[in-house]
Amino acid sequence: MALTFHYAARSDVGLVRKDNQDSGYAGPHLLAVADGMGGHAGGDIASATVITELVEMDHDSLTAAEASLQLGKAITAANEEIARTYADNDELEGMGTTVTALLRARNKLILAHIGDSRAYLLREGRLSQMTKDHCFVQTLIDEGRLTEEEASTHPQRSVVTRVLTGADDDEPDLGAREARRGDRYLLCSDGLSGFVALDTIEEILTEDSRPGQAADDLVALALRAGAPDNVTVIVADVVDATTTPSTQPQVVGSAALRRPGKRTQDSPASRAAALTSTDEDEGVELDEQSGSGRRWVRRIIGAGITVLLLGAIAYAGYAWTQTQYFVGVQDDNVTLYRGVAQDLGPISLHTVVEQTDIELHELPSFYRSEVQETISVGSRSEAEQRVDSLRVAAQKCSDLRASGEPCGR
Repeated sequence: MALTFHYAARSDVGLVRKDNQDSGYAGPHLLAVADGMGGHAGGDIASATVITELVEMDHDSLTAAEASLQLGKAITAANEEIARTYADNDELEGMGTTVTALLRARNKLILAHIGDSRAYLLREGRLSQMTKDHCFVQTLIDEGRLTEEEASTHPQRSVVTRVLTGADDDEPDLGAREARRGDRYLLCSDGLSGFVALDTIEEILTEDSRPGQAADDLVALALRAGAPDNVTVIVADVVDATTTPSTQPQVVGSAALRRPGKRTQDSPASRAAALTSTDEDEGVELDEQSGSGRRWVRRIIGAGITVLLLGAIAYAGYAWTQTQYFVGVQDDNVTLYRGVAQDLGPISLHTVVEQTDIELHELPSFYRSEVQETISVGSRSEAEQRVDSLRVAAQKCSDLRASGEPCGR
């Protein structure tokens, strides 16, 4: 029996971040999710790089052995491309990405995984996690120092220990399993798994018959749970290829924005340009229909109203900045700030809340890059949690160095 995937892919920027560093791809033979990191300067590029490399494998001409070999080679090639990318641009050094991918080869599925994105299998009404997180809290679970329940709310649960960073030893875990008709697979970034309980995910996957509806409901649940991170979800059913209508491949997240030839048609910049153009055109028409006296009166009144509006907008904008927080650097130490990481002429829009004892050089490179680019958060408590995560990462590095192992990535 010929099998294929019937699938749906969704991605949302989340409630806090300004850009989407996740990327996802769903096709008849390939499912893949990548969660980029390294700040706004590089996480989106890293995740899109991996997806771009993997999409070439979405075909049915491979045996299981060939698929395993080629999938590993494709991820290695993507990792090398990440290294070349930041070698050409120092600002991108430290970027990285998770990868979780399922490649179908006839009746076999090849799973590749590195990082803390996840793959789940729903079989006969029971949901099981196929992947093992490469993160700090999973290490504590393996050592018996933390339970699964405690890990779900641990403040350092986002501290990853293995991702693709361009280093030679960044290699994914590879495995294989049998594809069965009726199985349902879920691939997701931690924007879903970190904020929606496993039993809730199982309920949605069981009750929603269509992959698209299930994917939509899972993203909505993550947002309702207050997920600050990007949320990317792929739901795919294993079905009989002869009875299922073909579906076009779906690309979501950063990879969709970075596809060749694609242009954003409704960006904030384009909308602002359209508004400016309309206002100026209307102003010209008004001047031509008015006498010179009325023209000057209207200009003066208009200028006054503009000044008042700008003043009100500026005050409201400044007030909003003071409700924000970010983690950055001062004197080579990780520092917690209130405000936003910008200045308005001579006016600083941020103040130091706390300069920590975490030195920048103690961090792995992709965390160091994030801090240098600044990590924006919506509350002080969230900022303090990020600082705690960085402290744990710095301590982990210190322990590795003390044991003679490198920790530079």
